Amino acid sequence: MKKLLVATAALTLAACSKSPAMPTREGAPDNAVRLAMPEGEALPGVQDGTSQASWAAGADGLSARYGYPGEGPMVSVTCREGVLTVTRHAAAPVGAQALFALVGSDGIMRLPVDATSVPGQRGYVWQGTMSADDSRTKVLGGSYTGTLPGAGMIKVSGGGAVRDLVARCRRSAPTAASEPVAPAATAE
Repeated sequence: MKKLLVATAALTLAACSKSPAMPTREGAPDNAVRLAMPEGEALPGVQDGTSQASWAAGADGLSARYGYPGEGPMVSVTCREGVLTVTRHAAAPVGAQALFALVGSDGIMRLPVDATSVPGQRGYVWQGTMSADDSRTKVLGGSYTGTLPGAGMIKVSGGGAVRDLVARCRRSAPTAASEPVAPAATAE
């Protein structure tokens, strides 16, 4: 009987004690609470399926942006003196470098990109440059899938605005100066 009484007392005391604290995940806020997402509402940045992303030319004729109407661009391409700057508008860690892999019907390109601070925008985005004369630029004009570490995958449809920009940028590239001719060679 004594053993039964001791066992009952031990179980009663064990039931009254606090359970051990749940382990906290490193970097998680204290007292974090999970909330259920409301049903029927789209997540920020997720389209409702009726609008389509497309390329739009910049007013200056030296840029093209790909994205949904009324929203910030997902990808943009600008031209300056024969050099194309490709920007993937996704958050990038400070000091990061990566390869922006573009795989499309017109070829494959791996563009080196760096985390870059863009005036007028918070944080850093992925940005890389290439010569407009580079044969790989044809990938930009067609449909392609772009992959970037930490920024996921993006499917980009082809567009006339970006094709026109690349062609215009090729024409605006500075031409190499011809070699000077020696005065003695012209006198003969």
